[in-house]
Amino acid sequence: MKLRLLSGGEIRRAVSMAQAIEAVKPAFAELSTGKADVPVRTGVKVSQHNGVSLFMPAFLRESDQLGVKIASVFPDNVKWALPTIHALVAVIDSKTGRPTAIVDGTYLTALRTGAATGVATDLLARRDARVAAIIGAGGQARTQLEGVCEVRDIEEARIYSLRLESAAKFAEEMQDAGGRIPKNIRAVSSAREALRGADIVCTATTARAPVFVDAHLEVGAHINAVGSFTPEMQEVPEETMRRGQVVVDSREACWEEAGELLIPLHKGLISKDHIRAELGEILAGTKGGRGNDDEVTIFKSVGNAVQDVAVAGKALKEARKHSLGVELEI
Repeated sequence: MKLRLLSGGEIRRAVSMAQAIEAVKPAFAELSTGKADVPVRTGVKVSQHNGVSLFMPAFLRESDQLGVKIASVFPDNVKWALPTIHALVAVIDSKTGRPTAIVDGTYLTALRTGAATGVATDLLARRDARVAAIIGAGGQARTQLEGVCEVRDIEEARIYSLRLESAAKFAEEMQDAGGRIPKNIRAVSSAREALRGADIVCTATTARAPVFVDAHLEVGAHINAVGSFTPEMQEVPEETMRRGQVVVDSREACWEEAGELLIPLHKGLISKDHIRAELGEILAGTKGGRGNDDEVTIFKSVGNAVQDVAVAGKALKEARKHSLGVELEI
């Protein structure tokens, strides 16, 4: 059996953010129109090391793509200068069940999450949005900024992290990224300073308590909340979730895993009708997006395997075209 191995660097060369955004759009639509088989992911807690390993399979019936991701999230890795997330994706031939590729999932996870944010921002943020605030300074935060800049003409970005040195390093790196990312990127010392005048807010942290104050949000802001993925984690304040127009990647997954929704639900602050739409429903035309320029919109994502399978499939296709990766006989 031959397997193609693709590193994170090779995926980066094979698939641009714009291409990743286009790849996840139909995947979300398939998910929301019942054309994808996606079990709620299985999580195995590794409590003595403050980590969790997640197993995420998906079959996209319409686009005929099959695969599974294994992702481990270990927040304490920062102590050893390692990424919080390590992952791989196995791409499987849907006609024969034969594994065809093993793809680095660490960068792929950041790429597909940034792509989902790009899609959500395009559908939900005001058209005149120009200022972005990024809360968090890890690998996920970088592709959050890339995804936002791909769909809006961002002129200024502020980066806030509990570790100011990480935010400063992130800002310095992204200033020279080129493409649609602006030069005007700076680290700030508080979430309040980051949110002042911000049209788009992205949270990409492992926080268990809100990372900003509701009153500091600007009128008409759009939020992409992508960091939390368990019932105990929470980046967005309950007041914001209660008054905001909430769009999710998957209702089923979010009501299982999203602390931002489950915590106010258990307090009686919202009901299960509070979710306005799934992203795929808006893409499929069955639900609408932003209602007016003054409302606060929120994209809550816990991540879905359809994104991984779609972007991994695109990476494999481009890698074959450009002779990227290593092919092994096993």
